[in-house]
Amino acid sequence: MTIKVFGHYSPDTDCTGSAIIAAWFYSEILGRHAAPYVLGDLNPETKFVLERWGIPEIPVLEDVDAEDEVVVVDTNNAEELPASLEQAHILQIIDHHRFMGNITTSYVVDTTIRPLASTASVLLSLMSDDDRAKMPEAIKGLMLSCILSDTLEFRSPTTTDYDKAVAEELALELDLDLSAYAAQMFEAKSDVSDYSAEELVKMDSKMAEFEGQMYRIGVLETASPKVILDRKAELLEAQTKVCADENLAEAFLFIIDILNEEATLLVPNEATKSMAEKSFNAQVSGDTVVLPGIVSRKKQIIPQLKVA
Repeated sequence: MTIKVFGHYSPDTDCTGSAIIAAWFYSEILGRHAAPYVLGDLNPETKFVLERWGIPEIPVLEDVDAEDEVVVVDTNNAEELPASLEQAHILQIIDHHRFMGNITTSYVVDTTIRPLASTASVLLSLMSDDDRAKMPEAIKGLMLSCILSDTLEFRSPTTTDYDKAVAEELALELDLDLSAYAAQMFEAKSDVSDYSAEELVKMDSKMAEFEGQMYRIGVLETASPKVILDRKAELLEAQTKVCADENLAEAFLFIIDILNEEATLLVPNEATKSMAEKSFNAQVSGDTVVLPGIVSRKKQIIPQLKVA
């Protein structure tokens, strides 16, 4: 039986790369055949990374069933995973997000959640020196890409000394200029011209529940925020449409300026304005507000949100 390895909906680079790395580890180190999957379309940065390291297309997984053995990476939130997850046998959960506690099983699941900046970092921390020595170049390249993506090349407050150290070691082993490679990734990440406004609202988003209501919290990390902000009108309309289509309280969209280390929040309505003012001590006038220093959804956005 092939073990199915996957992460969350709206897959990003760390989610996708970690699924591939974990599948390699299970297959080549543990001797149990595993295959990576994604739960949706890939963003432009992730497509660039897979092409750069010669990784073939990853199949999309629609759902799982009682016959499946699975490994979950980069999330422990049932809201972000297949509806039938609890019917499958979950072998392991490997993550770096806060513990949600909404996955229920009748057995103990091998769970590792560590306060590192990427799930790829967690995976590396679980490997012995001998395991690491067996990693092919493509797996090392994926690990480096995951860390650079989730830390925004160490700009994010989620970055730890461990993340930075292993990224620098991997770059050295790969004979890569770390900053030049990160710039290539961010350039790819910034090219969203082929995506509709609705796709951009959903592209890199997490579902969260506050006061019994569901919210979609999207971020668009870019080195060229003006390109996205030039589409502000259609993005504001798309936020309203996504809310109606998915019966959400709100669909927030934060445009993260990687180089200037700030976020621009789109403000389509009074509820979002109120949230921004209460959560970030901001003064909002108009349909956008700049939030200096805000770059991390995990550490700076979701923990601060006040929506009531």
